[in-house]
Amino acid sequence: MTDSPKVEKAIAMAKKAHDGQFRKTGEPYIVHPLAVKKILEEWGMDEDTIIAGILHDTVEDTELTLEDIKQEFGDSVAFLVDGVTKLSTARNGMRDIDTYLPATRDNFLRLMIALGDDIRVLIIKLADRLHNLRTLSALPPDKQKKIAKESLEVFAPLADRLNMGRLRVEMADLAFKYVDPRRYEELKALIAKYNKSAEKSLARVEEEVGKALKKEKINYEISGRVKSVYSLHKKLAKHNQNINEIYDLTALRIIVDDITDCYLTLGIIHSLYTPMNGRIKDYIAMPKQNGYQSLHTTVITKDKKVVEFQIRTKEMHEYAERGLAASFYYNEQKLTENYKKGKIEHLPTNLLWITELQTTAARLREGKKVDLKKLKINLFADKIFVYTPKGDIIDLPKGALPLDFAYRLHSEIGDHVVGVKINGKMSNLNTKLEQGDIVEILTSKNQTPKRSWLDRIITPHARTKLLHALRPSTIDDNQPHKKKRKPRKV
Repeated sequence: MTDSPKVEKAIAMAKKAHDGQFRKTGEPYIVHPLAVKKILEEWGMDEDTIIAGILHDTVEDTELTLEDIKQEFGDSVAFLVDGVTKLSTARNGMRDIDTYLPATRDNFLRLMIALGDDIRVLIIKLADRLHNLRTLSALPPDKQKKIAKESLEVFAPLADRLNMGRLRVEMADLAFKYVDPRRYEELKALIAKYNKSAEKSLARVEEEVGKALKKEKINYEISGRVKSVYSLHKKLAKHNQNINEIYDLTALRIIVDDITDCYLTLGIIHSLYTPMNGRIKDYIAMPKQNGYQSLHTTVITKDKKVVEFQIRTKEMHEYAERGLAASFYYNEQKLTENYKKGKIEHLPTNLLWITELQTTAARLREGKKVDLKKLKINLFADKIFVYTPKGDIIDLPKGALPLDFAYRLHSEIGDHVVGVKINGKMSNLNTKLEQGDIVEILTSKNQTPKRSWLDRIITPHARTKLLHALRPSTIDDNQPHKKKRKPRKV
């Protein structure tokens, strides 16, 4: 693929700006923006996004200014580079307690504006993070784990929210490899072993289904789909580590021409094999929240093997793999010029959370007040992500309290809590933690666990640790303390 003159000019500008800079891998820094460019091209992004991807680190890391970029490439590219820079600044501010404390609200507002003004900012950031994960081996182990954990708990769910399935899978597996390397290798070997034993059976099923579809003159493509390591890890956790409860370790994916053929194919499969009760899911009639559409069914074959099928159209498959990026051209005008005019267009139902960010950004530009607590952007279901003062990210269920956080860090910390600072201010142990909070636990060696703390935790993990610590004690600190009797002399 030949680059356009504008893209070539951007590459030349980035090379000059990053001259003399090197990555931890020892490679010239320009390798990174060129890798981001390639990823954005694979996702089918527009020229302005690709140019912004090439230049995304220049304003933050070189002497190049936003005005330089605007003069060479126009408002749109400068707008995107500025958004990525603001997003990086906001995240750094939220992770660095010295910066965060005096400007918590401002940093969070910048994050909202960066995302809300143009969703392509987030797509560039996801491409940036993906390449960093691919080259994570060059960093020291502590940084590897830190970046991997944040990727697993923040960026992969964001990719999922945008229905960028291929990205979510790669990002999650790359990150999990560093978060829990032993478990990763163990599950990888388990998947390989299962696939080898199921290979002949799947080939036979594929042949049988292919013949039946040809007979009905249905155009189709059929291929195997192997479950990702991290997806298996999560499923096993739900099923008490029982591999026999996992029915979709491997699956056959069938892509057909239209929705009618999807349902015809489902009927043909059910005429060949016995469908399992409760395992038929119609995500075409009722798409997932992120817009994913497909028919799923799990069947028992003639030789008593369990096989899952996914049936979808080419358009559904493209959207399942690339999500928002796949349908970007349809929304491109809505996501650029109309922002600057303050005109907010409606997006598809599954992208309404983006519309809400757009509305918030527009109100902020107009100087209007925005209550961020009322934003209903559900990117991570019922999870929140909070930080330690050193910037380590901790995921907790919504409604979690400081003691839940303390016991997640370590039982020794939880057992000796005397207080908590949230965003630099002394707070009550009954304070519910909020998304993005920086939490500092204060401890004392003289402190001991109290039974009243059971009312100040919501997570099973913290409850288990606290009950274990309380087990030797018979003192209930909710009751008046009785004086200890002196032992009798015998």
